[in-house]
Amino acid sequence: MASMAAGMNAVALERSAELDRAERRARFDEEAVRHLDALYSFALKLTRARDDADDLVSDTMLRAFQRWEQYRLGTNIRAWLFTILYHAFVSRKRRIDAREVQPLEDEDGREIFEPVGELDPEGAFYDSFLDEEIVAAIQRLPDEYRDAVVMSDLHGLKYAEIAQVLGVPEGTIKSRLFRGRRLLQTQLRDYAETMGYIKPATSTP
Repeated sequence: MASMAAGMNAVALERSAELDRAERRARFDEEAVRHLDALYSFALKLTRARDDADDLVSDTMLRAFQRWEQYRLGTNIRAWLFTILYHAFVSRKRRIDAREVQPLEDEDGREIFEPVGELDPEGAFYDSFLDEEIVAAIQRLPDEYRDAVVMSDLHGLKYAEIAQVLGVPEGTIKSRLFRGRRLLQTQLRDYAETMGYIKPATSTP
């Protein structure tokens, strides 16, 4: 009887653990899906192409679902997802850069030249709904500044969250944001004066 009772208790504990795991997975899925729009927006700013952004978000969610038990429920899932996305982007960019070193060839061994021009006209069309000059100024920033500015000023991540995503000290993030914003101010000042957003600077005699 004792062994039977022990066996029943073990089965009950196993079922309870399975239920608990299922509940935690359901909570994780619910929390993760809430940030799909933010992930896509960030991916689009990194890749600058809608199809690539879609692929990057899909890759991010696949990795997140595979590693969901590494995430502790109730903590900052947005920063955790952004970290996965950013690392996936860097890995993909390295692979693409490595492939681009080798020229493409057709079946006869002749070199194929890539077309020059707009790679994503549909994406450019959607981007036009934002102020084109501001979008262009952000995209002209060096990558390290642009990523920090996008995460802070467009997605509202805190210094510590951005530091976690980029894998650098929090002080470095503050420095990059300061420099990135100063570069934006410099780029946009003439444009803002032309559009009447600010008054032209007056020179002192």
